[in-house]
Amino acid sequence: MPNARVLRDIKARNIVNANEILRRAYLYVARNESLSPQVRHQAQLQLNTFGKYTRPTTVKNRCSESGRGRGIISEFAMCRYQFRLKALNREIPGVQKASW
Repeated sequence: MPNARVLRDIKARNIVNANEILRRAYLYVARNESLSPQVRHQAQLQLNTFGKYTRPTTVKNRCSESGRGRGIISEFAMCRYQFRLKALNREIPGVQKASW
């Protein structure tokens, strides 16, 4: 069962993906200095109506197992501790402890 932080991060990722195109379009219009100030102002007002979770900065990499937000190995979406435990138990295909 994922904890609340993981569920919040999944929710944020879904909402960001759903609103990304429209948000980028408004950003482009708001930052385009060749357009009239009224159009740019309207685009900025539309950007302000978006919710908190539509911003890409709200998405944080978290461990899919424990919800930890630090030491994430992005290829496996796990923190280093969970990655080590699963690798030692041979639960990750193609990963084994190095020895030479």
